Formats: sequence, C-alpha cells, structure tokens
Amino acid sequence: MSAKNRHIQEFGDFQTPTQLARKACLLLSKQGLTPASVVEPTCGVGNFLVAALETFSGIKNTVGIDVNSQHIDRARVAVEAVGNGSEIDIRQGNFFTTDWRCLVESLPEPLLIIGNPPWVTNAALGSIGSSNAPQKSNFQKYRGLDAITGKSNFDISEAMLLETLDWMAGKRATMAMLCKTAVARKVLTHAWKNEYRLAAADIYRIDAMAQFGAATDACLLVVTASSAKTNFDCRVHDSLDESSVSSVLRYSDGRLLADAAAYETWKHLEGNGWYKWRSGIKHDCAKVMELRKLNGKYQNGLSEIVSLESDYLYPMLKSSDIANSPNPHPSRFMVVPQTFLGEDTGLIKEHAPKTWEYLESHADFLERRASSIYRNRPPFSIFGVGKYSFAPWKVAISGFYKSLRFRIVCPSAGKPVVLDDTCYFIACQTQEEAACIAEMLNNEVAQKFFSAFIFWDAKRPVTIELLQRLDLLALAKELGKDNRLMSYRNSNTQQPSLL
Repeated sequence: MSAKNRHIQEFGDFQTPTQLARKACLLLSKQGLTPASVVEPTCGVGNFLVAALETFSGIKNTVGIDVNSQHIDRARVAVEAVGNGSEIDIRQGNFFTTDWRCLVESLPEPLLIIGNPPWVTNAALGSIGSSNAPQKSNFQKYRGLDAITGKSNFDISEAMLLETLDWMAGKRATMAMLCKTAVARKVLTHAWKNEYRLAAADIYRIDAMAQFGAATDACLLVVTASSAKTNFDCRVHDSLDESSVSSVLRYSDGRLLADAAAYETWKHLEGNGWYKWRSGIKHDCAKVMELRKLNGKYQNGLSEIVSLESDYLYPMLKSSDIANSPNPHPSRFMVVPQTFLGEDTGLIKEHAPKTWEYLESHADFLERRASSIYRNRPPFSIFGVGKYSFAPWKVAISGFYKSLRFRIVCPSAGKPVVLDDTCYFIACQTQEEAACIAEMLNNEVAQKFFSAFIFWDAKRPVTIELLQRLDLLALAKELGKDNRLMSYRNSNTQQPSLL
C-alpha cells in the first residue's frame, strides 16, 4: 500500500468539496442559524470553516483541529484570508486526545460544530495497525454472538459524533456533519436510547459518489441540542436543495422506525405470529462445503472433482438465486454434516465414508474458520441448522438484495433445498401452504408494513428481526385469508413440526 493510500485509509481523508461546504452552510443559514462560534473537530484544509465564515457574519470564534500538520497549514491560510474579525484558533491535534469539553466551555454561544469526520471503520484501522482510533470498547453494548460476529465494529465517525453530542449537552449548539447515512441513524438511535436531549434532527441526503467518489449512502446530519424535552423524530430530505420532508424517522419503544407515517397506518399488523423466520445454514467455507455438479460428478470451489455419497448432500440456493429468479432453481449442492446444532459428526464416518474422507482431507480449511462460534464444537460443525432446514417447502427472501420479493422454494431431485446464511425463510409442509404465505407477503399491505422499518442502505437491509415483526395471522385477517392459514397451521400440529 502506498503512503498516500494508507493515509486515506487510516484517516478517511476525503476533503469536503468547497461547493458542498457552501451549500451546507447556506442551508443552515436559511433555517435561521446564527452561530457566535464555529468548531470543526477534523478540519482538514478548512473548507467548512471558510464556508461558515463566508455565510455567517456574526462568528466571533473559529476553531479548527486536525491530526495532519500539512492540512493545518493550508487551513490556517484559508481561514485567515476570510477571518472577518473572528478570533481564529487553528491547530494540530488528535480528536481522541483533545479536551473538547474544556475547549467549548470557553466559546460564546450559539455554537456550530460542523465537519466531515473520517469515513473509515475501527476494524479497517486495526487491520493496518493504526492508532487513529478511540480506545477499543463495545460501546454499543452488543451481547453474545452479535459482539463476537462483528456487530460491534463501528465507523470512527460514529464514535466522534457521539462524543460531540456529549460535549454539546446543555448548550445552545447545533451539530452539522457529513457522514454515512447508516452512521447518522446509529448516532441518533444511540442518542435517543441513552436520553440525550435533542431539540431537532434532520438528515439531508447527498450524492457521495459525485462528491467524494465513494459508493455509499451519505448525508448531512443536523442535530440541535435541547435543554428541555427531547424530540424523537428525524426529518429526512432527499437533498440539500429539498425543503420538503420525504419521510420521518422516529424512535419509539426502543427501536428506530424508517417511516413513522407507514407505521401509524399498519402497526396493528405487528406482533408475534405463529410462524418463525429462520436463517439459512452458516458454514463459512464455501470452497469445501459448496459443490457444483458437472457431467454427473461434483466439483468444489478448489476445482477438485470429488466423489461423495448423497446422504449429506443437499441442493442449495444462495441470496442471488432467491433475489434474481421468481422460480429459483438450485445451481449447486451443500455438504450438510449435521441435522441439528451440536450433532456428533463422527457418525458420518460410518454412514458415508467417502464424505468423511473428503471432510477429513480438507479439515485444515474448516479449522481455519475465523469465527469463534466453531470453537469447542464437533469437527466440521455448521450453524443455523435444524429440522426446519429440511422442510420440503419454504418461503424465502434474500437478506442482501434491495428487494422485498418472497420466493417459493420447492424440493429438487427428491430432496429438500437448503439455503445459505444470507437468506431467511419460513418452513412449510405443503406447496399450498407456501403459496398462501408467499402471496400474502408479496401483497402491497405487507410491503407497506415492512417499509416502516426497513433501511435500504444498510449492509443487510432485510433481517430476521424485521421479518419477525409482521404477525402473519394479523396479515391473513387483513387480507381475508385467516381461515386458510389456520387450516394449514392445524394440519401442521398433527405432523412432526418443522417450524
């Protein structure tokens, strides 16, 4: 990695275009903001500070800090050129070691904290050994598997914005920061959950590809502190030019709603229904566990031709198969060594010796799986497996694709089709049951209900938590299909449960 590229990766160094900084400040001015002090905690070359001084005539104090000394030199020259009599303090410093609370106490109010903090995650910094990060901690308070499997990874800007809200508390202050839209939502959710007092919040979407060459959803997050009651709504605008509100985010009952209006209309459909959504099988070793059939033989991801018994082989579908076809057909097979979590895999040796030999010969690949969920488990263990995995019919959806299309998954070659862990599904006993559930879920009513909760710019927009919020019986009553659904359920209770 070149020194320049490492610097960009380590510091998320995307300088704010001058025109974007000016548009953001003009927007704030039109909203009636009249700051006496402007602070940019990661000021770079000073474009936001210059824009603020050009826009707001009453600024008495201008403060900019950046870790890069060369940026500081350029910022100081640019800011002093348009100082307008403001007291200027531009200096080198590290965000995470600066005593911000003491600094802002010395500044006249109202305060405007503005900027463009680094667009980089703590995991990315850790991979290159960077020290430009906060002290490691699971500050979102994730538990169990969520913390182990990576949900505790966060954008550095998230930590910065939350710290900024901390030292804004009790002051007449507004924070206006460019960030990923997902970061903006996390910051707001954390603030509301932890009882930060916010008078108002707005998200203004920007075109990150056009402005920074970054393929991500981004925005200008504007938050005003409150000394009184908290407002739990955030207005969402489609652009910096858009004065109207396209939707309203709302924090309610411990969760963030993507569309408060849609929730108010369809909230009667929320609840714990009869059916349980499941994840597909997690194995984390596609090169060994996933095979294609070529000329009657199986080929793994290492381009090896292998001969295996059919006992532990199942036709499989991935997210792309589910998302891209109304009638998904399996294009590969999965080795499924267990039928339930923790099952003794030693049984394979007796029942399918060729499969056992194959897994044994590739044990090094399986042992190198990084996730701690495989530790102290039987050899070749998988996760997300149970009776439901082998249901003959399923209604499935991709977790990765930006589409709410529910597909019917039917048996193939006389065996149930399994799904990988990027998919979610409901297990069904019959084709009729699967068809009924898929029809309801693809109905406009269900789609509008999910729109109240779903954020399409998320890495995995569709989650089990989202899907499980819809009570299928309540939906069936809404659509006049409750008698049909109840008949399927009654039939299922008389058979071995796959649910």
